[in-house]
Amino acid sequence: MSSSRRGFYRWLRIAVIVGAAALACFVVQRQLSAENGPFSDIPDYGSAVFTPAHRSIGEAVEDFFDYRAQPTQPIQFPHKIHIANGLQCVICHAGVNQGPDARIPSVKFCMTCHRVIAKDKPEIKKLTAYFDQGQDVPWQRVYGFNLESHVLFNHAPHIRAGVQCAQCHGDLSKQITAVRSVNLTMGFCVECHQQHAAPTDCVTCHY
Repeated sequence: MSSSRRGFYRWLRIAVIVGAAALACFVVQRQLSAENGPFSDIPDYGSAVFTPAHRSIGEAVEDFFDYRAQPTQPIQFPHKIHIANGLQCVICHAGVNQGPDARIPSVKFCMTCHRVIAKDKPEIKKLTAYFDQGQDVPWQRVYGFNLESHVLFNHAPHIRAGVQCAQCHGDLSKQITAVRSVNLTMGFCVECHQQHAAPTDCVTCHY
């Protein structure tokens, strides 16, 4: 066997061992998270020392492979029903065409309609319970970037450029609760920028 082939198989064995170890750590971390309850994934920001490190090997593996489970929402918000009734994205996500964030409407905003509309539906009763307790619905983030990516996404210029919401969020007229329809990798974003003749220099997104 030639030296180059021996070198290839040596590196292949190393890659398999590292991959197996990473997978084992990932599985153990997911199991521990499941056993420790729903609040086990909340970061501890109590330390005064800044560090980009992860709390466990499992978290580091998840971050490296960009793994994030689909969020479980407290209320099954039916986007397709609202869209079918003529509600546009900007009605609920106010300011999305003016600034960086697609803001989530408050429970008071939702109740302006649902004090009357569909008030006997099970999901609306959940909404009403949050309202009666003076609490906003604890919606779970669907999209987002790791802090280490240093990506600041701004919705407004994308909307001004005519980019449709469905390009990143999928066809919400067919979705009940919003799901992560695309993986917002650098490759996905750069390819879209190239197709629309948008800037691709680093500081466009990393600033």
